[in-house]
Amino acid sequence: MRLLVLAGGFGTRLQSVVAEVPKALAPVGDVPFLHLQIEHWIAQGVRSFVFLLHHQADLIIRFLKREQDALLKDCDVQWLVEPTPMDTGGAVAYAVEQLNLPGDFLVTNADTWLGTGMREVRQAKAPAMVVVELSDASRYGQVQLDDQDHVTAFQEKSRSQGAGWINAGLCHLTAALFKDWNHRPFSLERISFSRLGHSRRLECGGNRCGLH
Repeated sequence: MRLLVLAGGFGTRLQSVVAEVPKALAPVGDVPFLHLQIEHWIAQGVRSFVFLLHHQADLIIRFLKREQDALLKDCDVQWLVEPTPMDTGGAVAYAVEQLNLPGDFLVTNADTWLGTGMREVRQAKAPAMVVVELSDASRYGQVQLDDQDHVTAFQEKSRSQGAGWINAGLCHLTAALFKDWNHRPFSLERISFSRLGHSRRLECGGNRCGLH
């Protein structure tokens, strides 16, 4: 199954530290973070990648080309550069349209490290997502669940402290969700997932993963 990697962001919060490279290539010691991510994804069985790019895309493309005979030797690798920033949902919709992607695929953030969840979300029926529980979720928008583990709403960041579930940034989607795209930027989190939650089509289970 393809993994679409969202790697087109501007990395505003890190620009004062690593302005010379995009956030995905920020060094961890002497190794680009994206190198560690790809190693981890491959170890979890991913062999097909589509990198969705915009800001400093040339640097990520150069990195990917350099790794095609090394880290990515046995993988199918594509990339797509957005002509303008499309936000997360628009980036995925643009890829579905431009690459004529069929069926199901995974989507994740290039800059979000997850220890596990790839196998579980891949096996879940699309659309599906991974959520994780934090002891203090106030810095993040929270996922609201009912007693049957259906997602009911997405709550904006809150000043109040406390435990809560958050979107982990890894999901299993299907191309059909993007068939009516109007070619405008939009957010997966604020638009697509919110609509699915309101219709009670989102369900979380396992570690907690799965929305269908």
